[in-house]
Amino acid sequence: MARYTGPVWKVSRRLSFSVLETGKEFAKDSQGRDRRNYIPGQHGFAQKNRRPKMSNYGLQLREKQKIRNTYGLNEKQFRNLFERAKRMSGVIGENFLNLLESRLDNLVYRMGFAMTRRQARQLVNHGHILVNGKKVDIPSYRCKPGDTVELREKSRQLQIVKDALEASVGTVAFVNVDKDARKGTFTRLPERSELNRDFNELLVVEYYNR
Repeated sequence: MARYTGPVWKVSRRLSFSVLETGKEFAKDSQGRDRRNYIPGQHGFAQKNRRPKMSNYGLQLREKQKIRNTYGLNEKQFRNLFERAKRMSGVIGENFLNLLESRLDNLVYRMGFAMTRRQARQLVNHGHILVNGKKVDIPSYRCKPGDTVELREKSRQLQIVKDALEASVGTVAFVNVDKDARKGTFTRLPERSELNRDFNELLVVEYYNR
């Protein structure tokens, strides 16, 4: 299954969840009006007050889709990463989230070099990112604690990077960033309390263990 490249806000409305983790998809517009809070599609408005109660399978599937779309993976990548988490020692769900957070595209986003994970993936794909001084153009590259992530010297003045750093009000505790040098360090694996509390990774574990 190919990665979805359409409007992200439609996905958020379908899942009733901000996959950008900003909440902008459901905030009021510039004129103070509520945005469309019903599912997209031809019959979305007519069904907005008639959403049926979801089965256990439906809840598990929706949780999988929430996390998968937040990190921007296709189904095969997501499943393979889950299988890797199962082979690791420790709690499967937390291992899975740590693997997602250790992806290079996610760390570029977490360090504030891009406004979205999709934008971060583009920076990596186009060869703008160095890991420990070497160019890496694979978004799924798994970084380890202690790795340094930085912009290539020729890429440090990219406008999208400048805009992202100006818009960034802070970074997560498990990365250190030098904005002027366009360089950051993945200091440690995140703790569960530092990640999105709206995720219920246990439902994803149940989904794949059916």
